[in-house]
Amino acid sequence: MKTLLILRHAKSSWREAGLADHDRPLNKRGKRDAPRMGSLLRQEGIVPDLIISSTAVRARNTAQLVVDESGFDGELRLERDMYAADPEAYLDALRSVPDEIESIMLVGHNPGLEELLEMFIGEYERLPTAALAQVSLQVNTWQDLDEDARGKLVNLWLPRQLAD
Repeated sequence: MKTLLILRHAKSSWREAGLADHDRPLNKRGKRDAPRMGSLLRQEGIVPDLIISSTAVRARNTAQLVVDESGFDGELRLERDMYAADPEAYLDALRSVPDEIESIMLVGHNPGLEELLEMFIGEYERLPTAALAQVSLQVNTWQDLDEDARGKLVNLWLPRQLAD
């Protein structure tokens, strides 16, 4: 069994109209919610072994705030292919991970993350900004992951449900 944590980036700013989508930063709410999810990881004892994040500014900033708050001390890997990715791109990133890694967190974007989650658990779950899903995957190696892999949704946390 492997554990996958799926974190949608926190709320981003639309303030600068001419800014490329890839370069949009977090807004005030995003800067508040991302550390909440990091704190949750620490409190629940589910800090991952590896974090793989999209290179988009809002995703990188979310990942870094989670790292800072959770006590994560592993590798934070940034992957351009995870920006506006489909489920297959996320699977490719996961399949590249060595088997000694037991737990991975993906930080990325919708609709790809929602589609990935639905593929694993067999039902649709909405992932608003900064939502965190914990999935137990029924595989022994990351290389075994494909579109037929099955998992169980262990928990789904939304930032608005967490106390300050």
